[in-house]
Amino acid sequence: MPMLEAIWQSGRLTNGGQFHAELERQLCSHLGVKHLSLFANGTLALVTALQALRVTGEVITTPYSFVATSHSLIWNKLKPVFVDIEPGSFNLDPAAIEAAISPETTAILPVHCYGVPANTAEIQRIADIYGLSVIYDAAHAFGVEANGESLLNAGDLSVLSFHATKIFNTFEGGALVCPDLKTKRRIDYLKNFGFADEVTVVAPGINGKMNEFQAAVGLLQLPNMPRVIADRQRWYRRYGELLSTLEGLELMPEPDGVSWNYAYCPVLVRPTFPCSRDELYDRFRRANILARRYFYPLITDFPMYRQARQLPLPNARQAAEQILCLPLYPDLSEQDFLRISDVLTSAAGR
Repeated sequence: MPMLEAIWQSGRLTNGGQFHAELERQLCSHLGVKHLSLFANGTLALVTALQALRVTGEVITTPYSFVATSHSLIWNKLKPVFVDIEPGSFNLDPAAIEAAISPETTAILPVHCYGVPANTAEIQRIADIYGLSVIYDAAHAFGVEANGESLLNAGDLSVLSFHATKIFNTFEGGALVCPDLKTKRRIDYLKNFGFADEVTVVAPGINGKMNEFQAAVGLLQLPNMPRVIADRQRWYRRYGELLSTLEGLELMPEPDGVSWNYAYCPVLVRPTFPCSRDELYDRFRRANILARRYFYPLITDFPMYRQARQLPLPNARQAAEQILCLPLYPDLSEQDFLRISDVLTSAAGR
């Protein structure tokens, strides 16, 4: 265990050790970004991103995401405003964003849902007209490129998650991608209690630092990412072949012109399928197979968000009622794929 020995011998377990610095450097190179700050988890990175840009008032965001997206707003005493998604991409609808802007709106917090790029050009156009900040929740978008450019360079800031469920993980972890060194310095202060040096505190920061053990895990995983994504692609396409034979089940198409990461395997269970999405979900549970209803229920259905301002959400509501994400990971075995196939074909009456 050379890395563990090196950590112990260095005497620095956290607070920006050698593996922390090396992982930041390697991730910038791998992802095609200029500056990146590592975090203990993606939620702390979201909270800090909003603080770094001094966001106030209302923030327009999506109801179709993991709750960490909107929780970061509540932690910063901001007002979430929920608008609908596009039915094809499951990302925020730019027209709905523009319709929701009020005098209190200061920022937009979109998600690249399932790693599919949001309409960054149109969102930026709206942000420029109204003078809004744009922070992307890019938790699903590790390594994704659109038109040959890293998706993480869109907007003012992008936030990554390195949770154990993500394609690149440090067990827990995350990162904040920013465009310039001045912003990175502020972010680094904020994630370390606001310390600029040993005796100077410049902001009411938080303890968001990634430790050396997490960074070492990341360094061990990073060289494997091309193989990981290739294996995920192979299984995604195997699912596509299977589902093309089952009426009423639709695998989300691979996005055009995008170097995608196959982070999830979202399937729409249409009304023409013999059973509902929830009935199919229960069949998987009984077979001891972990399929997930990502994302159900909508964030706006949770008690703390029911009073938040929202526009009509028909597309988000339909997605929450029909999407089921099938198991997708590099080491999925042929035997397990056949078990999953059996549940699907049985439910289809085959």
